[in-house]
Amino acid sequence: MRGDGLSASLPVHPVPDMFSPVSAPAESIRELSWLVFGISAGILIVVVGVLAYCVIRFRERPGDDREPPQIYGSNQIELAWTLVPALIVVVLFLATARTINELELRQPPPGALKTTIVGHQWWWEIRYPDLGIVTANELHLPVAGEGKDRVAYLTLESADVIHSFWVPQLAGKTDVVPNRVNGMWVAPREAGTYLGQCAEYCGTQHAHMLLRVIVHPQADFDAWVAAQKRPEVVDAAVADGRAVFQATACVNCHTLGGTGARGTFGPDLTHLMSRETIGAGAAENTPENLRAWIVDPDHLKPGVLMPAMKLDRADIDKLTAYLLTLQ
Repeated sequence: MRGDGLSASLPVHPVPDMFSPVSAPAESIRELSWLVFGISAGILIVVVGVLAYCVIRFRERPGDDREPPQIYGSNQIELAWTLVPALIVVVLFLATARTINELELRQPPPGALKTTIVGHQWWWEIRYPDLGIVTANELHLPVAGEGKDRVAYLTLESADVIHSFWVPQLAGKTDVVPNRVNGMWVAPREAGTYLGQCAEYCGTQHAHMLLRVIVHPQADFDAWVAAQKRPEVVDAAVADGRAVFQATACVNCHTLGGTGARGTFGPDLTHLMSRETIGAGAAENTPENLRAWIVDPDHLKPGVLMPAMKLDRADIDKLTAYLLTLQ
C-alpha cells in the first residue's frame, strides 16, 4: 500500500540481477565480471582439452607393452606455463584497478544528491541531509542526468554491527562498518523499483534486512520530496489513536513529526504509509499486516528487536487507524 501513488506505474524488478545493470557502477562491474569469466572459461577449455587429448592419445592399447619414451622436462612448456599465467594476472590486475578507479568517488561532486544510509539490526535508516527528509528501507532517487555531477552519492554508516549495502543492478556491494564512514555512488538511468539487501551476515534477521531503491522520473521525485516534507494533519477521527501512540513506549524508539516522539532506535514513522513494506521487507504494508505487526512483530519477523506492545483490542484498533493516516 503506497500513499503517494508515485511508484504504481513504475516497473518492478523482483530479482536482483548484476547482469542487467541500469547504472554506471554496475555496468563497470558486469564488464569486469565477463572478462574474468571469459578468461576462466578459456583456461578451463584449454586444460580439459589437453587432458582429453592426453587420455585419448596416450591411452594403453591391447598388445602394446612397450615402455613409452622418457622425456625429462621441456623448456618450451615450462616457459609457456610461467609466462601465460603471469600475463593473465597482469591483465586481470590492470582491468580490476581500472574498474576500482572508475568506481572510486571519495567526495560527492557539486550537484550530486546526497544521502546517508545507516544500517541497523535489521533495517535501513535513510536520510537526505540537504532535503531534511528521513525515511526507512526505501531509497528514492531521480533518474540520473548526464555527467558525474548528476549522481546520487551514498554515505554509509552502521549503528551496531557490520552490514553490507548491495543493490546489484545499481552498484557493487559496499560494507557498512561501525565507527567508519564509507561512500559509494549510483547513477540510475531507468525508472523502476530495484531490490537489494544486506550482503553481510549481521544476526538473526539478516535475510530479512531488505532494501528497495525506487527510481523516479525527476518530476515524480520532486513530488515525492514535497510529500515527505508535508506536515502531519491530524484527523479528529483518529485523535484517540494519536494519544495511544504518545502514551506508550512507541515514543522511546520512533520519531514521528508533529508529536513529541524523537526516538532513534526504530524507523521514523512520519510517512509510514508511503512505504511499500514494513519490517524492512518482512511484510507488505497493508492495514492487516500493520495491525499484526503492532500485536506481535516477532510473528512476522522472528527475532526482531521491537517488542509486542501488549495493548488491548480497542487501543490496537485506534493505534492502527492513526498509523494508517501517516501518508
